[in-house]
Amino acid sequence: MSTSISPLSQVDPRAELGVGVFIGPFCLVGPDVVIGDHCQLDSHVSLLGLTRTGRDNRFCSHAVIGGDPQDKSFRESGTRVEIGDANTFREGVTVNRGAQKEDGVTRIGHRNLLMANSHVAHNCHVHDDIILVNGVLLGGHVHVHDRAIVSGNSVVHHYSTLGLLSFVSGGCRVPHDIPPFMLAAGSDNPSIRTINRIGMQRAGISLETIQIIKSAYKLLFRERQKVERVQAHFESTLEGVLPIELTQLLGFITQQQQGHMGRGRDPFQNTSAPQQRQPDGQELKAA
Repeated sequence: MSTSISPLSQVDPRAELGVGVFIGPFCLVGPDVVIGDHCQLDSHVSLLGLTRTGRDNRFCSHAVIGGDPQDKSFRESGTRVEIGDANTFREGVTVNRGAQKEDGVTRIGHRNLLMANSHVAHNCHVHDDIILVNGVLLGGHVHVHDRAIVSGNSVVHHYSTLGLLSFVSGGCRVPHDIPPFMLAAGSDNPSIRTINRIGMQRAGISLETIQIIKSAYKLLFRERQKVERVQAHFESTLEGVLPIELTQLLGFITQQQQGHMGRGRDPFQNTSAPQQRQPDGQELKAA
């Protein structure tokens, strides 16, 4: 299949297009864009900046990928967006390229579905097989791990991490990390309600392991036992052979508790740091 470009689109001759690329009407492709094989730009799609895509991606109408980060400290530089294979970006999706922080890259992995009007801010890392439902907003530096689902109109605070196979209910404001395999719900400050049993089953995790994760959930989030005590409990009952899923869960929570405001990756982790003043005049204590 040969590459097809609508005469109504503007594609910079310096852009690199793979085999079988389809570009519909009223699209804009910048000079530093690389589009992989068999990608499809429906109409009114803008691929800007240093944006590189893999193969078999679909960009629906009015998607804008690679725009400048919405960061007041940003100065024009070589930051970029890197996209894997077989992703779908539905109508009105925006993905900003990185700011000059961390590695300067916004990353989208493979086989993700970003539904209409969802937003991925600068320096986010969206891994594989993830669903962002309509209107989801990811703040800067958010990491979303494999097979997570974020339901419609949820807003995720910058530097938050959503763990493997986590599930966020609709309309949530998520100011902190969500551990792997957990289901979070609650509009203002979501709490961990239960495990994501359906997601774990679909991922092929054994029923025995699911039951262990459920038991860990009860100890951690209902009885509020410390991670060290929970780990010791399972090392005793399982004779030291812990499933990798349990190790991932306990390790994630340990890092979360060492972070700032429930965010293990938040840069404000120095316990000796002085107090900082919020814009509204309230004091923000050091983590």
